[in-house]
Amino acid sequence: MNHNLRRLLLLEFWIPVLICLCIIILYENDLLLSGNWHENKMDEYYAAIVMELVTICLIPLSLRLFKFHGVKRSVQSSWESLRKWGSVRMLMLTLPMLVNCWLYYQFMNVAFGYMGIIGLLSLCFIYPSKTRCDQETAGTTVENVEDDKK
Repeated sequence: MNHNLRRLLLLEFWIPVLICLCIIILYENDLLLSGNWHENKMDEYYAAIVMELVTICLIPLSLRLFKFHGVKRSVQSSWESLRKWGSVRMLMLTLPMLVNCWLYYQFMNVAFGYMGIIGLLSLCFIYPSKTRCDQETAGTTVENVEDDKK
């Protein structure tokens, strides 16, 4: 197991969660003004539709990403592929979570808050533990790792 790879995936996991926590603290303590876009009902409607579609589509896709034959074969062939596909999967969950968190405070619409919470809960299923990283790279051999270094 490449420890730098796991460290990178852990950073990609925790940094967006901490950013969301900072957003929540800043808005809840009135250090940032919430409800700036509350009057724009059409913008709120379009943003809600887009974020609902993005959230509904990306969560199952990200959770099943490593089950796709091409991705699974690629990840098992090298740790570099795990870095790439693991980062893609992490972004597929964290980016909508961050946007939903921010949009909640812009529109004060609980739908965005619920979608952000769903994104956070979905992150629990892809936590980059050592065991998970080892399982996902089960086919990686020493020769493949040495090829990655070249």
